[in-house]
This record gives sequence, C-alpha cells and structure tokens, in this order.
Amino acid sequence: MQIVEKSAQGLCRVYGVTFPATMIASRTDAKIAELAPQLNIKGFRKGKVPIVHVKRMYGKSILSDVLNELVQEGVESSITNQGVRAASKPDVKNLGNLAEVMDGKADLSFDVELDIMPDFTPVDIQSLSITRPVAEATEAEIEEALAEIAKQAKSFEAKKGKATHGDAVVCNFVGKLNGVEFDGGKAEGATVILGSNSYIPGFEDQLIGVKAEDEKVLNVTFPTDYGVATLAGKAVTFDVTVTEVKKPVDSKIDDALAQSIGLSDLATLKEAVKKNIHDQFAQLSRQKAKRSLLDALDNTHSFDLPPKMLAAEFEAIWAQVAEDKAAGNEDPEDAGKSEDELKAEYTRIAERRVRLGLVLAEVGRINGVEVKDEEVARAVQAEAARFPGQERQVYEFFQKNPNAVASLRAPLYEEKVVDFVLQMAKVNDVKVSRAELESEDETPLVNQVKATQKASHKAPAKVKKIAPHVETAHKRGKNDTSASKPKDVSKPTENKPAVSKPAVKKPALSKPAVSKPAVNKTEPAKKKAN
Repeated sequence: MQIVEKSAQGLCRVYGVTFPATMIASRTDAKIAELAPQLNIKGFRKGKVPIVHVKRMYGKSILSDVLNELVQEGVESSITNQGVRAASKPDVKNLGNLAEVMDGKADLSFDVELDIMPDFTPVDIQSLSITRPVAEATEAEIEEALAEIAKQAKSFEAKKGKATHGDAVVCNFVGKLNGVEFDGGKAEGATVILGSNSYIPGFEDQLIGVKAEDEKVLNVTFPTDYGVATLAGKAVTFDVTVTEVKKPVDSKIDDALAQSIGLSDLATLKEAVKKNIHDQFAQLSRQKAKRSLLDALDNTHSFDLPPKMLAAEFEAIWAQVAEDKAAGNEDPEDAGKSEDELKAEYTRIAERRVRLGLVLAEVGRINGVEVKDEEVARAVQAEAARFPGQERQVYEFFQKNPNAVASLRAPLYEEKVVDFVLQMAKVNDVKVSRAELESEDETPLVNQVKATQKASHKAPAKVKKIAPHVETAHKRGKNDTSASKPKDVSKPTENKPAVSKPAVKKPALSKPAVSKPAVNKTEPAKKKAN
C-alpha cells in the first residue's frame, strides 16, 4: 500500500491511496485458502474442496469483500500514518476502474478527502473568571410553595344546594347515540369536577346548577378529532343521575398536610420544599455559569475551523430556521431581515458553536475527561423510561445503532467537561434575586460578565428564546433538529368512559423519538466523546 499527500490546503487534506494488483491477488488467494476448509460443497468432503473450484465459484464475491476491506484499511491508514486527527468523516473519491481491478489488470487507487482538527492550545482554564449568579430561597417563597401544595391537595366535602364552578358532582350516567347506548359511555359513581375540562366540551357546563337526586339529560357533541371514530363529531345524549354535590375544601398547612403526602410533619415538609427550591436555583445558577463560561471560551480562542464541520453545522441550523419559518415559528428577531443577512448571522452562530465544541473536546481530551459505559447505560435507561411498555424496543434500537448511543454520550461528555472547567476556573458567586436568576436576558449580570472578559471586545452572547423544549443530544442551529414525537389518541379504557377526553397514546416505536427544541445560539456543537 502506498499513501501520498496530494493536497493540503488549510485544514483540508487529500491523500492518494494505491494497492498494487499483486497485493490484491495475494490477499484474495489468502482469503480463499482460509475459507475453503470451512465450505460444504456438494460432491466434496468438508475441507477437501479444491482451491481452484472455490475460486471459480466464489472468487468474484471474495474479491469484492477484499476490495471493500482494502478501501477501509486505506482510509484508516491515511489518517494514522499521516499523524492527523480527523475532524470529519473521510470521503472516498476518484476510485479507479473497478472492472479492470477485478480482472487483475489495474491497481486499486482512490483518494481520501477529510478535514483535520485544528492545531491550537486551549486557554489556561485556571485563568478564566466566571460569573455565577446565586439566589437563596426566602421564607415568602417557601410559604408560597406550601400554599400551592395545599391548594393541589384540596379535598371535597358534601354540600347542600346547587353545584357551582369548582364543585365536584358525583353521578351515574349513560351515553346514547341516536337513542342507543354506546360502548364506553356508561359510568356509576363518577366524580366530575366542574371546570376541570376533563370531559368533552359541554358535559361539565350542563351540570352547573344541579343538586343531589337531580336527573338531567345532557346534549353534547364529540369533537371531530375524538379518538373513537364511531363517536367523532357525533351528537349524543347522556342520561345523568346526580347522587351528591361536593364543595372544595383547601387543605391546611399543618402536619396533616405533610402526612398526606408521605412526610412525618410540617417541619419535614418545609425542609423538603426548601431543598427543592434550592436544587432548582442551583440548576439555574449552573446554567448561567455555563453560559458565562462559554462566552469566556469563545472570547479567548481564535483558530481556523474545519470547513466540512462548519458547513454541516450551518446546514443543520438553516434547515431548522426554514422549518420554523414554514411552521409560523420564526424568531421575532429574524423578522424583516433579508436572506443574506440571516445567513451571515447564522454563519457566525455556526462558527461559534463549532469553535466551542472543539475547545470543549480538546479540554476534555487533554485532561482525560471520559464518559463511562455505566453513565451511557443510565442515559439509555432514562430514555427507555420515557416509553412505558416499549422499553425493550428502545434498548434494541440503541444496541443496533451506535450513532444513537453516541448522541447520548455527546451531551454527557460536554457536561462533564463543563463541570471540570468550573471546578478549575475562578468562579465568582454573585447574589441575585429569584427574578434575576430566572430572567432570560441576564441584564443584571451583563456588566459583571463583561468585567470578567477584559481581554475581549465581544459582548456576552444573547439568547434567543423561541419556545421551551427538552434539551437533546445533538444541538443544531439554535437548537436540535431531532424529530418531534408524533401523537396519537387511544381508545378509552373500560374504566374510563368515552365521555372523558381521550388520553394521548405513544405510537409504536421505530426509534426513540425526541422533542425538538428551539434554537439556542449560545450552545456549542456537540462532538462525539472520545
């Protein structure tokens, strides 16, 4: 095998690979000799098939396999022998005349095109100064949270008189279509909370004003998109007999409330609420610190970017932007801008994301940051938990798709690198209010962040928030372009009458679905962890 460098422009490399015809023939003969003893061919005892016969019957197929192996070998050797690190998937170009190669009349030759990783030295992370806003839970916030818990834990007690909005009506009912009882339309002792919108439109509204022992006929129409085809869009009646009317009673904030949710007393509940708020604040603080860190890393690194990696990042961004616009979800900040202006803006975003992804990957590589197999296994388990009853299909999907596993490993790796840098850098905690911590524009922190970036002329990156979504593995453009999970409606179960709104049913699993987030311009492109 011969490898020559044919082109070296910037970070683009083209290597010419040649395998002599004699080497191909030798490799093929060795392969045939290896396989012959294992073959069962009619007319011959196992292990006694003549090499010539094997070559005549399977020579072309074996040769084809050998050529595929040589191409892969040539691609790998062109990288390892040249001492470069690939930044993009290598492309095989300019394959010679394969017909002549198969006939043994020509050498196997082809080009390997790829981008290589830029050569740069990450900033000394101990010199970075990061701003981390922190907030503490106030007594008022704890009391507010307790009041919300009490509100959600409210009970009902019997009342005299007519039912009003918010009351619970206990009743028996029978649904009829054209005077005939239909499946799933009957219930006894059903509790209907008026105003909860748990039942089809019109059902709860017509129960306002009823009292115990009342009998009433409700006239309602099922929604056109109702999950039961025989009922969708149909006008029906419900014969209702009211057995009891109850009024809501707010739970008191006391030991009984704590015990109703499995805690020993009110003091324990308060501590749990305080910890919960503290954990939420800690998550927000870390998110803001990470954003400050990414700005600092972006401002302290400048190097050439791999063209193919940059092009792929921009194409993914632009596809998301176009899709959002077509769906009527255009970023308000993009309105009125020309296509050239938008492409220039999103090109800069792609550059930032690729640059940050490379910096984080290099910092992690130098400092030996690794994602352990058990961490990936837990991520797969968490993904499977999102699909009750379909866990086995999810596990099988990840077992058969290494790229899907890499998509889970990538964000784990990034977060571990971020945590490592935050441990080593100078982190300045700044006390802020809850409102400031939860704010999106970070206005109270801008001056403080700028002060930590004296060597830079860049302002902190501004976040464009279009819609809240779940963060997924590969960030693209403003956010990920992973497929949105489709929805379907299930038929009502036997213990849930058809009058109830149909529950959402997860579709049969072809691959794990991931919700599509809106674009976040400040995040790095996720790179596959080493």
